Amino acid sequence: FARQHAKTLWYDRPRYVFLEFCVEDSTDVQVIIEDHRLVFSCKNADGVEFYNEINLYARVNSKDSREKRSDRSITCFMRKWKEKVAWPRITKENIKPAWLSVDFDNWRDWEGDEEVERAMVEEYAEVSLVLCAQVAWHVGGQPAVSFPHTFVPYPAAAEGDGQSPPSDHG
Repeated sequence: FARQHAKTLWYDRPRYVFLEFCVEDSTDVQVIIEDHRLVFSCKNADGVEFYNEINLYARVNSKDSREKRSDRSITCFMRKWKEKVAWPRITKENIKPAWLSVDFDNWRDWEGDEEVERAMVEEYAEVSLVLCAQVAWHVGGQPAVSFPHTFVPYPAAAEGDGQSPPSDHG
């Protein structure tokens, strides 16, 4: 069998970057995490070989990184060398391979800065129309690239002006 790339999802957190290789019932799993590179390989139940190699956007602490296998996938947790610095992408090169996607289900706006997250989401949404379809629900039903209506900052509320944000108890 020729080797294939495993479909891969990634997301960013303040201290870790997460990669999920979507291979069900994997065997012979090998994950090599280096400071600037990750190499993944395995076989699935049909004996198909998967191989992914990623030159990472920034340095990780390879000694404090690990992987976890489940029946559905293999997830890698890579500790960032510089914590609390957002990664705009997972790859060193500004090129998005077809097999790599942002994991929008797990993406969080951990910096409290919606502009930063939106820029990241937009960058990927523009690259792939398939992603646009996937993320349309994620941004309030608006098409993924028409962001202006998804975030309206509330003005600072003056006493009794009725402009304060709605409460969670609503």
